[in-house]
Amino acid sequence: MIRKLVPVLAALLLAASPVPASAVTSAEDYGAYSMMFSQHAGQFTPDGVNLYQWAWKPTSPTESRIYWGESKSWPPSYGERFLRDGDWVLLDGYDAPDNGFNPQRVTSESVGDANCANLSPIPSNGGRQHYVRWTIPSTAYCLQATGTITVPANGAVVHFQHNQVWYPPAPCEAPGHPGQTCIRQHEQWFDDKDQPFGLVLERDQYIARGHGMAFLIDKTRPDQWHAHITSDWSWPA
Repeated sequence: MIRKLVPVLAALLLAASPVPASAVTSAEDYGAYSMMFSQHAGQFTPDGVNLYQWAWKPTSPTESRIYWGESKSWPPSYGERFLRDGDWVLLDGYDAPDNGFNPQRVTSESVGDANCANLSPIPSNGGRQHYVRWTIPSTAYCLQATGTITVPANGAVVHFQHNQVWYPPAPCEAPGHPGQTCIRQHEQWFDDKDQPFGLVLERDQYIARGHGMAFLIDKTRPDQWHAHITSDWSWPA
């Protein structure tokens, strides 16, 4: 998530009926919310005028890319590559212009409770970041990762730290989308791209079951920015 990747994020599935919170169980999985293994896209807006967009593009039963950008200049020139391995979704790196690829590799990772206490190390999986659990736990959990993003095109190396807390399903709603169920991702992103190492982003993203990414976004640092879903759709393979 180099800083140019930070402004937005994305993905979803075939339109699904809203599921009441009472129907949610801890056995649900990230795929039902993110829609990462469906050809699904969505739009969201901070003001009802400017539209941003995301889209998932599965490339195998265990790999999918998500693309983020402004709707008026779609498609974007980069995407994020995610892999599923067992009960984890891993972040591998970022597509770059001219068919390049910028790998992201962690040097340390840990998992803990909702307060980011009782942390324990996560064994490495080829250096890929353990981004989120596939099976959604019934309680919140914290993930912390540090590492580097390498840009082979110019040899640049960006150092990063990514802190996340993932929350279990809970009721949520957005304009025109009442009665939904969401998981929430709270994240902080630090890096040293074109600046001294420091905080680049802090936000909450709500990911809705059957609707996907960016259902709601509440960014609090370095500035205030709020957005909500306007529409989502899918298309056949």
